[in-house]
Amino acid sequence: MALPSSPTSDFRPLSPIWLIGCGNMGKAMLDGWLRAGLDPQLIQVIDPGLPPLPAGLTALADIPDVAVRPRTLVLAVKPQTFEAVSEMLAPAITSETLVISILAGVETATLADRLGAAAVIRAMPNTPAAIGKGVTALYARSASEMQRRQAETLTAPLGSIAWIADEGQFDAVTALSGCGPGFTFRFIDAMAEAGVALGLDAALAARLALATVSGAAALAEGSAESPAVLADRVASPGGSTREGLNVLDETEGGLKELMRRTLQAAADRSAEMAATARKNA
Repeated sequence: MALPSSPTSDFRPLSPIWLIGCGNMGKAMLDGWLRAGLDPQLIQVIDPGLPPLPAGLTALADIPDVAVRPRTLVLAVKPQTFEAVSEMLAPAITSETLVISILAGVETATLADRLGAAAVIRAMPNTPAAIGKGVTALYARSASEMQRRQAETLTAPLGSIAWIADEGQFDAVTALSGCGPGFTFRFIDAMAEAGVALGLDAALAARLALATVSGAAALAEGSAESPAVLADRVASPGGSTREGLNVLDETEGGLKELMRRTLQAAADRSAEMAATARKNA
């Protein structure tokens, strides 16, 4: 991904920043920060996989033994590794450290207890954050107003922000917006495959499916009307769109029921991971 040649000067999150884990989501966030103008010298990436990073950044395999501790620690490892990672991180966290965790299913109480952190904010971004088109849900259990603003500063370059008041909603948020890009990509792929089944060339079908979803999303985002109304406006009575919508709108096995089951499965898994994390805390 190309980074801006002249970074902005007003992006100044609380630093030093440690990014713990640089997989798909961690890398998407890092790309978003660099696009916003984050000075690479203010961030340290720690990932035992030593992933390739943009110029000016290097990854460490282990927690560094240094006197300067992070002011902001972003936890972006797999939830299943949290127990082992927390033991290594706890000595590096001070009363001044703001912990921002994107771990699905690991609650703030568990994070605070395992890390010994005074200020913990949960965040659920999604992968379009890499291009500034993501959405990040935030929840604060024990953070000051200044720390909440710092969390906003760090997540604003990634796209839009939505604070939630009840941590119990995080499983649903994870399923909808956190996992949502994966479901959307699968939908685009399914549209393209359906086009191929109708006789289209695979490359053309893929191009048409992607452009159709992109354009429809942009239209819906800029409209004052709901997607449901927009769908009905496309569908003339007795026309081709209406016939297709009749299939999607079937009570049993239609799109709405499929999405309910899809999100429920994702939310249930998030809840299972939370239970496991509490048990191991």
